[in-house]
Amino acid sequence: MPKLLRLTFDQAESLLLQNGFKLMRTKGSHKIYFKGKVRIVLPFHSGKILHLKIIRQVFKAIEE
Repeated sequence: MPKLLRLTFDQAESLLLQNGFKLMRTKGSHKIYFKGKVRIVLPFHSGKILHLKIIRQVFKAIEE
């Protein structure tokens, strides 16, 4: 399995928005994006790198 990119919140958010996801709501430090029936929750901590599980979820959602 190839290594995943290390992404910050800003990079992951721009990937989602470029692929048609829309920001639906914000709750605390989490932003929730939808595209059809696919939902992605991104924790918003500026400058910090996202956990690998979240990065996998982002790439999986973009592929669908």
